[in-house]
Amino acid sequence: MLGWAVFFLILALVAALFGFGGIAAVATDIAVILFVVFIALFVATLFVHLVRGRGPPPPV
Repeated sequence: MLGWAVFFLILALVAALFGFGGIAAVATDIAVILFVVFIALFVATLFVHLVRGRGPPPPV
């Protein structure tokens, strides 16, 4: 997901460079939304991992 955010950020920069302001704005918005979702999922996963701790050892 972070890769998609970086992709849309680069797309926005290239579109802005060539003068496509509308496309650049949309791509920037998508990149920001994906980045926020990525951070939220990362924090949620980190919290769950800290609360649950380590799982049981694998069966032998």
